[in-house]
Amino acid sequence: MQWSDRFSVSCFLDNNQYSFNYHSIECMLAVGVKRAVKAAAGNAFTQCREFCSGETGWIFGHLGYDLKNELEQLQSTHEDHVGFADLFFFVPQIVVLLGEKEMFIKCDSASGGQAVHRQISETPVVTPSKPLPVALKNRFAKQEYIETIRQLKQFILHGDCYEINFCQEFYSENVTINPLDVYGLLTSLSPNPFATYYRVEENHLLCASPERYIKKQGNDVIAQPIKGTWPRDLENEQEDLINKNKLLNNNKERAENVMIVDLVRNDLSKVCEEGTVKVTELFGIYSFPQVHQMISTISGTIQKDLDWIDIIKATFPMGSMTGAPKKRVMELIEQYEKTKRGLFSGAVGYITPQGDFDFNVVIRSILYNSRQKYLSCQVGSGITFHSDPEMEYEECLLKAGAIKKVLE
Repeated sequence: MQWSDRFSVSCFLDNNQYSFNYHSIECMLAVGVKRAVKAAAGNAFTQCREFCSGETGWIFGHLGYDLKNELEQLQSTHEDHVGFADLFFFVPQIVVLLGEKEMFIKCDSASGGQAVHRQISETPVVTPSKPLPVALKNRFAKQEYIETIRQLKQFILHGDCYEINFCQEFYSENVTINPLDVYGLLTSLSPNPFATYYRVEENHLLCASPERYIKKQGNDVIAQPIKGTWPRDLENEQEDLINKNKLLNNNKERAENVMIVDLVRNDLSKVCEEGTVKVTELFGIYSFPQVHQMISTISGTIQKDLDWIDIIKATFPMGSMTGAPKKRVMELIEQYEKTKRGLFSGAVGYITPQGDFDFNVVIRSILYNSRQKYLSCQVGSGITFHSDPEMEYEECLLKAGAIKKVLE
């Protein structure tokens, strides 16, 4: 459907019948733009607050990882070949909300809603075509990555930090793909509850994320960090259950998870009523098409007179994508990674007319600039004192598995 040549958010979020707590909307579509704000880190949140002031409709958009430079005394000097802005939000022309049995269409007129419904009904279902093979290169050779992890562990040993989320980039240059087709293939192979197709002009995000960053509903807020990954065995149900239990009982994975839970509790305490922040679920094990994941849920009651931007500023970037303590590990991330994260490990989401919101974590994603013909896929893992560098490298390959299978 060619409602817009420049802006669209599709399929945020789709739970694919997962038994996932705090689910809200099965699938969403936001297309076109009435007005928008685009900003670089520096005074981006101020510009966004002015943009949102008085707005009574839906707002969609994204938060780039490098907004950290506005929240802390940090910088980003690596190259960014994709080019998403640090912050972008827009009021869409059309919003479609899809439930299990119902569809709701929000637009300026009833007749417009009927026209949109008719266009959706008359659009044939098209099976995504397979892209030409895309060969991915790696910014880190395996031995270089392993040596880097060893160096990072020295910072943990010396007490600089407790955990570091370290990422590496797989990429391809001068490549042409059909982003919607690739997104369809990716979500067919790896359907996840926070999958998102997101386009801003020539920049495309094809996201198969299993992770929620933060959600507000009424006076309550929840965060659901993922820390802990184990492979699945889809050919042997008994072995798959054994793998699931291995994740639940693995001391390294539990320690990694609880460190981030403590960080998130601290973040939420800045904006929640005293005594209301609690761990609703600790070490929850959820099974996705490629991997088992350990997910914890932290909740609280928001203080009065705070808006959604106050909550984001207190909690961003999400602890699962940084480590702890935040500022120090973000300095180390900048020192040792080779690529600017950009939208990767940022968030895409929406704010409702009632002031509620929901944002994912941008992981398990392909980022593509159709003008530069540059394709990027970043993956990472949490490094602790007990990390085995070789196993951390294998975890990165596991997380990138669905993307590599679609492209290669």
